[in-house]
Amino acid sequence: MSTLIRINTKKKKIVSSDLPDDYAGLGGRALTSRVVRREVPPTCHPLSAQNKLVIAPGLLTGTTAANTGRLSVGGKSPLTGTIKESNAGGSFSQKLAKLDITGIIIEDKPEPGTPFQVLVIDKLGTRFDQMPELDGLGTYETSAKLFEKYGSKVGIMVIGPAGENTRLASSIQFTDPKGNPSRAAGRGGLGALMGSKKIKAIVVDAEGSKAPEPVDKEAFKAAAKRWAEILVKHPVTGQGLPSFGTSILINVINEAGTLPTKNFREGRFDKAAEIGGEKMVELINKRKGVAKEGCHAGCIIQCSQKYCDEKGEYLTSGFEYETVWAFGSNLLISNLDDIAQLDRLCDDLGLDTIETGTTIAMAMEAGIVPWGDGPGAIELLKRVYDPKDYLGAIIGNGTSFTAEAFGVDRVPVVKKQSLPAYDPRAAKGVGVTYATSPMGADHTAGYAICQNILKVGGDIDPLGKEGNVEVSKNLQIATAAVDATGFCLFVAFAVLDTDDALDTIAKLISSRYGIEFTADDIGKTGIEILKDEFSFNRDAGFTAVHDQLPDFFLNEFFPPHNQLWDFSVEEMQKAKVEI
Repeated sequence: MSTLIRINTKKKKIVSSDLPDDYAGLGGRALTSRVVRREVPPTCHPLSAQNKLVIAPGLLTGTTAANTGRLSVGGKSPLTGTIKESNAGGSFSQKLAKLDITGIIIEDKPEPGTPFQVLVIDKLGTRFDQMPELDGLGTYETSAKLFEKYGSKVGIMVIGPAGENTRLASSIQFTDPKGNPSRAAGRGGLGALMGSKKIKAIVVDAEGSKAPEPVDKEAFKAAAKRWAEILVKHPVTGQGLPSFGTSILINVINEAGTLPTKNFREGRFDKAAEIGGEKMVELINKRKGVAKEGCHAGCIIQCSQKYCDEKGEYLTSGFEYETVWAFGSNLLISNLDDIAQLDRLCDDLGLDTIETGTTIAMAMEAGIVPWGDGPGAIELLKRVYDPKDYLGAIIGNGTSFTAEAFGVDRVPVVKKQSLPAYDPRAAKGVGVTYATSPMGADHTAGYAICQNILKVGGDIDPLGKEGNVEVSKNLQIATAAVDATGFCLFVAFAVLDTDDALDTIAKLISSRYGIEFTADDIGKTGIEILKDEFSFNRDAGFTAVHDQLPDFFLNEFFPPHNQLWDFSVEEMQKAKVEI
């Protein structure tokens, strides 16, 4: 029987119990969103005692099936005010699964002045520990001290100074198999929610434990073998991502004229080749880094890397396309080392890289830092470490807040969350997702770049209207379901192109739990998740009016395609499941 842990941070009360019937059969995003829907008042302040931080491994996490080590973190978003699920890799999730823990719910709020604490979870139970020496430290130094105290094999979930100071753009970081806190539940400011509960870190020690075996071992083994074949044989998951990481997209998206440049003014960056995946791998090999590694055990896509500086010393990892875009073409910065330093700072401060990149764009719009000034952007970001630095406080609170502080009116956000690395005017399927996702602007909620640009799982004109609402809706449903399983979202490339992929996933779930679960049930799972999320947002006060892109996308032609955003709010409502 799997375990649910409730932790009251005010009363210091910890209750472990079997998973209640109401939440039975749910994992990952399905569990986090159901708990938030049922237990969090939609109109509460996100940093109040009424909000809850929910942590859940996926249904298949802890098994031998490839790429199932993801974790969902949920709550009411401090950044957007909507429901939020943020998804991360790292070692933490699989260690929870080894302890047969299905979910953790962190509740209530300590009195003002209460010191930060560390939660420790092992096979003996859960306890609070005091480590005041961690206060104010970055996630790298915090993780090093936690490994020193609890051993090198623990998994760590940690916030940095941004989360401690409840900055709205703050992330929650997770240590990877090398011990670097480089994996992030980045979007939506959930680090601020964790900080409001006065939890600096959660340490999970699964030493001596073993995840529950599948009910039907032979059937699971056969399905897991076929699943690995599907991933290895697909050109994206078997070749492209392992060879160049996600930054292989820089040159692809630039060539397609969809790479947002200088705060979404044009679709091509003349120095894209200097920041693309090919250049990154060249530098990594030259500096004796690692061009190919996984963010969790059992990953066979291996799109992460170890990026070193000019001296050959480790600088960062998990150096993703969206991060390179946010600090690269978006800011006209073409020095990959500067971009890597900004990524490292975000990981250490505990900040979402996408949100922070567009935030610095607001500072550049206001003339605080010149466009293209990498060293200037680095110095600006360092100010977030100081809780008394007012400029740092502005930057740590994200794009919308910073734009208001500086009087900027060119603000690329939906529901106060910044747009990611694809311009919606030249990739309209993902634009529909930005506008209608329950999470605010989020490419991962329905990645129509597959059909618009990469021609995976279909071919839909990125510049026209036909088919783009429908594909966004279908992808939002499928993505929600994937987020419930613990799969890395990148498996979707292979799933979309492989006839028996959904059946294989269904067989994995069926044999793991000894239930009848079909490919049709995958879609039903996604719909139920979205119903929870959209109904929460409705009760929080969000309406169709909030499902629109900023005005400049409707009024400014986007070169080189010279396109406008031309979907009405009414047209886009068809991308949302009915509640």
